[in-house]
Amino acid sequence: MSVCRVRLFEEGDRTAWDRYVLDSASSNCYHLSSWKDVIERTFGHRSFYLLAEEDGKIEGILPLVHIKSRLFGNFMVSLPYFNYGGVCAEEDRVREMLIEEAIEVASREGAEHIELRATVPFSNTLHVKTTKVSMRLRLPPDPDHLWRSFPSKLRSQIKRPTKEGMFALWGREEELESFYRVFSVNMRDLGTPVYSIDFFKAILDAFPDTTWICTVYTRDKKPVASGFLVGFKDVLEIPWASSIRRYNRFSPNMLLYWNVLRFACEKGYTTFDFGRCTPGSGTYRFKKQWGAEPLQLYWLYWLRDGGPLPELNPDNPKYRLAIKVWQRLPVRVTRLLGPPLIKRLPG
Repeated sequence: MSVCRVRLFEEGDRTAWDRYVLDSASSNCYHLSSWKDVIERTFGHRSFYLLAEEDGKIEGILPLVHIKSRLFGNFMVSLPYFNYGGVCAEEDRVREMLIEEAIEVASREGAEHIELRATVPFSNTLHVKTTKVSMRLRLPPDPDHLWRSFPSKLRSQIKRPTKEGMFALWGREEELESFYRVFSVNMRDLGTPVYSIDFFKAILDAFPDTTWICTVYTRDKKPVASGFLVGFKDVLEIPWASSIRRYNRFSPNMLLYWNVLRFACEKGYTTFDFGRCTPGSGTYRFKKQWGAEPLQLYWLYWLRDGGPLPELNPDNPKYRLAIKVWQRLPVRVTRLLGPPLIKRLPG
């Protein structure tokens, strides 16, 4: 009689692992093994990629990343820095086996908690947080059809930056510097530590066929809005998008998102993922105006010693003063200080 067992990922498992991810109905982009390389190369974190195997066939997977710091604690996340991750398996028994093994690993490594990011509440034994949603828009094959579906006010907002001489350019490495310039300014304005540019370079290197950057420029070729895109199966996601605040009156972000949505239609994607946000927030309303609908996110937790759920995020009042101080720093300083700090947070 065959027995399902859980073990650690080995380099020789890479092809079978990724084949399982591509074939699974419950997988997301961040289950692919190359994200392990991106995280280890950029942040230096130790990872524990678990797979459930029966008769030599993978039945489920769980990627875990171990983050340790004196300031923020010792914990594991699936997957930090991204909106998704968590357990990928078709059967409840396999999911529970993977979770049990993850708890064993976390206990052995002294982790205080595990955070699993998912779009379904796949466990009755873990604590759950439901404060975030992702916003998703179903796309027609024809971008003209999408354009006609927009209310006139939205179409006017999209046209506004073009009248000001703004234009959009697509690329990958050639647009990285412009993207990062806009992104780092926006993160400083939000009071949030910025990732290193090497993080985004590593993603472009790991996914040469499914990652792009779109940037909106002023008439004099100054980047004022930019987005980083990742495609997987029938979904195009924009995990990172930013604009320069002092140009907001010209709505460059509207031109950015229209170009991205048109691109998604033309590439044959059927769903556009605007990324996560808090229901009722300004970001939520911005995404809602495009016709996007919320998809509930479930972040599940194992807590070693019980207590409240962790709140390692900018919404935590105890970080309010630090955020205000960060917003006053020069961008060049935040680019130096941000990467060593953000690597210790779950993102």
